[in-house]
Amino acid sequence: MMSEENRKDVLDSFLETIKWISDTEYQKRAWIQGEPPGTDFDETVNYYSDGKWILENYKDFGISESQFQILRKFDEQFRGFYENNNWPPAFINTPEWTKITLMAKQVLEAFNYHK
Repeated sequence: MMSEENRKDVLDSFLETIKWISDTEYQKRAWIQGEPPGTDFDETVNYYSDGKWILENYKDFGISESQFQILRKFDEQFRGFYENNNWPPAFINTPEWTKITLMAKQVLEAFNYHK
């Protein structure tokens, strides 16, 4: 069983990954130019995917129903996007990706996440 502190750390790590998804400047630097520190797009997707069980057990992480609904909508959009797109230079300036980054910012706002 996970301690409260561990759950908080896991959720913070998940939200940090969503922060990367919300930040186009980070993406240009890390995903396209390959500058450290940072992760590439595939690593970001993998880190995000590791958080799937947070959604499945959201109440265990103290996530409210309204936070969960925002997170669930983002999850649906992001998963649908990355299943069909894997080359950031081709999608980073598209309206579809802009929508994903804006949704990620909404998730961060819902969780009051500012790191």
